[in-house]
Amino acid sequence: MARAAVEPAQRILVHRYRLAGPSEAFELLKQTSQRFNIKLHTLADAVLRVAEPDAGAGQWFPRRARFAAPALPGLALQGAGSEGHAVVLRAALRRVLHVTETDMGNVQLAEHGMLRLEKHTGLNRHFTDFFAFVQDSTTACAQAAQQRQQITVKDVESADIFDDDSRHAILQAGSRSAHSLPLTSRGQVLGMISSHHERPLAGLSQTQLTALEETGTTVGRWLHWHRHTAVLDALEHLHTTARNHR
Repeated sequence: MARAAVEPAQRILVHRYRLAGPSEAFELLKQTSQRFNIKLHTLADAVLRVAEPDAGAGQWFPRRARFAAPALPGLALQGAGSEGHAVVLRAALRRVLHVTETDMGNVQLAEHGMLRLEKHTGLNRHFTDFFAFVQDSTTACAQAAQQRQQITVKDVESADIFDDDSRHAILQAGSRSAHSLPLTSRGQVLGMISSHHERPLAGLSQTQLTALEETGTTVGRWLHWHRHTAVLDALEHLHTTARNHR
């Protein structure tokens, strides 16, 4: 799936900047990805989805307003703007697992109408392969994304939210209950963090739910900033570098 974004982005860059070929475009993507600490497939996806610069323009986003990274209270990080995407998501997952009192969980990002597994801990290979991409509504995370609200599955074995294959994939990983938290900003779901538990849950307390809601809003706001500031900074650099390679 990641390669499916990179190859079309290479073709766009070759055509737009008259590069020597796909290998030069790939090197440009890779160097920009490393410089701005943004995953290669994330940068390539941005090349595909962001409107192209005006023909001959010196800047891709000449009138863009830049904003400081929002604070990330509760995640025990040094500074929101200085932290990379992976570091923030890892800290967010750690925070959610602390609140829900478990050591199993995962982070998904919303992309192209589906949820893509980004980080996980305590879950086996069958689980991570099966839920690498989630699009159908036969999972708690997908329904939480659709409803834009937290969902608790008190007992995976008896819950009617899952289809048989999804239920089996969760149970065989040692999870008997789960809680899904949307990461939201401006009414949009940008990702999901789910905790998994070895035993059925009676439910989470209001204190836990409130703490999770605050985390979901905080991290969602940061993801929005990252997508509209950090990623666009990388695109601007890519544009300048590619023009200078002509």
